[in-house]
Amino acid sequence: MIDVHGVMLLSYPHYAMAVGLAGLFTLITLYNWLTRLRRARWIEDTPTSRIRSAAQGLVELQGQVDAGGYAPLLSPLSEISCLWYRFQVEEYRRSGKNSNWRTVERGVSERPFLLRDATGSCWINPLGAEVHPRQRKRWEGSQRWPAGRSVRTGIMSSLLGRRYRYTEEWLQEGETLYALGWFQSRGGGREAIDEQAIARQIISQWKADYPDLLSRFDRNGDGRLDEREWEQVRQAAGEEARRQARVAGQAPVVHALGKPPHRGLPFLLSDHHEEHLSRRMRRASLLSLGGFLLCATASGWLLLALVQAG
Repeated sequence: MIDVHGVMLLSYPHYAMAVGLAGLFTLITLYNWLTRLRRARWIEDTPTSRIRSAAQGLVELQGQVDAGGYAPLLSPLSEISCLWYRFQVEEYRRSGKNSNWRTVERGVSERPFLLRDATGSCWINPLGAEVHPRQRKRWEGSQRWPAGRSVRTGIMSSLLGRRYRYTEEWLQEGETLYALGWFQSRGGGREAIDEQAIARQIISQWKADYPDLLSRFDRNGDGRLDEREWEQVRQAAGEEARRQARVAGQAPVVHALGKPPHRGLPFLLSDHHEEHLSRRMRRASLLSLGGFLLCATASGWLLLALVQAG
């Protein structure tokens, strides 16, 4: 045993393990503190853009959300009509003197939905987003799926006396959404079109059906394409490529917001007001700061004890 300041403490191997765990929690709380603080500053410092005039890249949008012509989703636990949901099912388990809640089911929807403001509309792809919804529900029951997905499983769970805790969050249609993420526009002649690449692809497709290619361009009927006939193939492919480029340039502009391609940039969605969301982030950063200071102090004390023991 190790005696530090007259107090009998853990053995040396246990001290080494405690130092490692304390150091790990110190790093985790430090990361959470800096990340939450940076999120709050992104929210506060990024001006709100209009969809029609938004620049390509990281932007902040606000507007009403709807399903974009699709039927709304149904949340899997309580079957609430929504545009996005996240759920978790936990089972209460007891092992000897210990008992805890263990997650047995979880999931999140990934279907895009539409955000509209006074100037236009933008598809929101929620995959990979950090979502902070106002709508949240937690309750307990005796079935693994409270909405009655499996009656047989629910009856067996009741007979066995099992306890489940359900958590469900969702975004509803018609709510005002705050969105901070990577904005991109497609169509309307915005993209640079490589006509030569399109022509090469067209020729490759024509070559896949070589008999048809011969019937179209074998002018002298000798069963093969000479250099002059191949030049006609290339000219025809070029004309088709230019036609496809014109069609692509006339396509309507489609805006989308999603996860940034660069690491470290935020992707936030919330139906909280912008100021409320910023305060939540700052409170979370302060809690993480407190945890960091506590873990750092514990790490230092344990490391000092370990050095003295050595």
